[in-house]
Amino acid sequence: MAIQLVEKVRDMQLQAERWRQEGKLIGLVPTMGYLHEGHLSLIRIARERADVVVTSIFVNPTQFAPHEDYQRYPRDLPRDMALAEQAGCDVIFHPSVEEMYPAGYLTYVEVEKITGVLCGRSRPTHFRGVTTVVAKLFNIVKPHVAVFGQKDAQQALVVRRMAQDLNFDLEIVVAPIVREPDGLAMSSRNSYLSPEERRQAVVLSKALQRASELVAAGERSAARLIEEMEAVIRTAPSAKIDYVAVVDANTLEEVKELRGQVLIALAVWIGSTRLIDNVVVEV
Repeated sequence: MAIQLVEKVRDMQLQAERWRQEGKLIGLVPTMGYLHEGHLSLIRIARERADVVVTSIFVNPTQFAPHEDYQRYPRDLPRDMALAEQAGCDVIFHPSVEEMYPAGYLTYVEVEKITGVLCGRSRPTHFRGVTTVVAKLFNIVKPHVAVFGQKDAQQALVVRRMAQDLNFDLEIVVAPIVREPDGLAMSSRNSYLSPEERRQAVVLSKALQRASELVAAGERSAARLIEEMEAVIRTAPSAKIDYVAVVDANTLEEVKELRGQVLIALAVWIGSTRLIDNVVVEV
C-alpha cells in the first residue's frame, strides 16, 4: 500500500480513531521534514513497535524566534515521502500553519525549569513552541508510542516531562544519535554548511569524544571536561561556542563532580549555523 498524505487535522483524527477501534497500535515520529538517516532510524523503531506509523512533517513556526531560520529551513515533501515510505512509514501528516494555528489561536503548553537552561538560554521561546506542537500532535494522531531522537536530548527530556505531567497515555521512546562516518551528528541544518564548514563541524563530536575518554580515564571534574572540550572546539576557525555543559541527565542541573547519569551537551555555531550534540555518560 502506497504511503498516504493527510493534510487536515480532522482527517488525521478520524483516521487515528478508526485505527484505535480496529485495535491497531499507532506509532508517531514528529519531524520538521528534510528527512535524513537519523529520522529514518526513528521511523524504523516506530515500525517495530506499532501496527501503523505516522510521520508528521511540519516546520513549526512557534519554536523559531523572529531572527532564526524559519523561512530558510529546508523543505522537500516529495523527497521526504519517498524516504519515509522506504523506512516503513504508512502516513505522512503534513498540515499547513493555518491548520495547526488557526486565526485567534491563544493556547500554549509550557514546561518550567528544565526549559530555561542549555538551549533554552539562547532560545527562550523555543521549548514553548516544541511542547505546544507536540501536545497538539499527540491529540491529533492519538499515538500509543512516539519516537524522538537523543540528539535533541533536552527536547526529549522536556517532552517526556510534559507527557508525564499532563497524563498523556502513551510511551515516549528516545532513540540513539545517528552520525555521519566522521562522527558529525546527522541534522537537517547540516545542509547549510559550506564544504569547509562541514569539515570543521566535526569538532563537536571530537570534543564529546575527548570528554568521554577523560571520564573513562577517571576524570570527574566538570570544569576540567569543559576546558578540554572548549580547547578542541577552538581548533575550528569558524566555531563560536554557545554553550558547553555538564549536567545531571534527568534534571539538567549543572554538576561540579560527575556521578550517576550525566549529560555532556554542547551547542556551537559553525559559521552562521548552530549545531548541537551530546553524549550521556554513566559514572
